Amino acid sequence: MKIHIFGASGSGVTTTGEALAEKLNIPYFDSDVYFWEATEPPFTIKRNPDERNLKIKSALENSEKWILGGSVFEWGDKVFPDFDLVIFLWIPSEIRMERLRKREFERYGNVIYTEPERIKQFEDFMTWAADYDANTGIASRNIDAHEKWIKTIKSPVLKIYEDLTVTQRIELIVEKISFL
Repeated sequence: MKIHIFGASGSGVTTTGEALAEKLNIPYFDSDVYFWEATEPPFTIKRNPDERNLKIKSALENSEKWILGGSVFEWGDKVFPDFDLVIFLWIPSEIRMERLRKREFERYGNVIYTEPERIKQFEDFMTWAADYDANTGIASRNIDAHEKWIKTIKSPVLKIYEDLTVTQRIELIVEKISFL
């Protein structure tokens, strides 16, 4: 089983992916691990796309079953094998943005409000994340791009367009898997 889960930042991709991986006892791969160089603070230096693609392709080829979390639709055509199931998560923007504010504070603490460089990083991230639904052109990764990509996918797609608990999401996904 090769499952891909994606959605906007803060929509629950990682939380759902990790919980599903535990339930199915298969590995979870987070696209951020491959997209970003390991830095402190994290998520500041993008990895070279060729190196990124080689790393993720190698990791996935070494596992027969896996879950891949994150938006990878712009990574290239020959990077990923066909997915057995693609899951798209969407929740209302106001809920998602509040989750992101809370998550960023839990990860980094007061520095996102007190240190000028970190304030700017936080504000830039939140502006980028808000653009997912607003689609003002700040980011190419937005709801329109994701929905357009979904139309090109040959694999079965499960769209979850509501704010559910992790348990509810897992139940929907496991039910979908049982029909594949």
